[in-house]
Amino acid sequence: MSERVAVVDCGSGNLRSAEKALVRAARGAGIDRRVAVTADPDAVRRADRLVLPGVGAFAECRDGLARVAGMLDALDEACRAAKPILGICVGMQLLASRGHEYRVEPGLDWIAGEVQPLKPADRAAKIPHMGWNRLTPTLAGSRHPLLDGIGPGAHMYFVHSYHFVPAARAAVLAESDHGGRFVAAIGRDTVVGTQFHPEKSQQMGQKLLENFLRWRP
Repeated sequence: MSERVAVVDCGSGNLRSAEKALVRAARGAGIDRRVAVTADPDAVRRADRLVLPGVGAFAECRDGLARVAGMLDALDEACRAAKPILGICVGMQLLASRGHEYRVEPGLDWIAGEVQPLKPADRAAKIPHMGWNRLTPTLAGSRHPLLDGIGPGAHMYFVHSYHFVPAARAAVLAESDHGGRFVAAIGRDTVVGTQFHPEKSQQMGQKLLENFLRWRP
């Protein structure tokens, strides 16, 4: 039976580009996945795996989810049911305990940590950080199925001004550098996230999405 992949609409994000990239990844890998954008909590409950994209501010995306009656509960149910979940950009940041963009806002608290302003030590590094950067997988990341075939030096596309500061180093799957190291990918149990946009990262991004669609934690 075809698996259902729900791209969760939080009212702000790269929804259609994420949907199209996931469809391409499934076709390229020869795997049967039905991908659909949804703001319906019941569709989220029925899905076999979830993708949580996000663009803009942490609080706006969090508020967008909260405005849909039952959505936060449906997401928590999916997490507790151990469904594979991928957060992208602000979607990754929402996995944290709380964010500090404009105001302190609770996150989904699936991976303990804080979302803080990106403050490069190198003053020549501009904020927002926009463009291609190399990944450096951690030891945990080099063993994680999400990064299978994505080695050190792989380039991914970033657009962000804030970054995830995890409570535990063990959750970090990959880092990158923009005037200082920051978390580029994170994971715990069946939940993973990328600060970069795989849907904009060409071949390596497609490989990561294929890995996620194949992943059976």
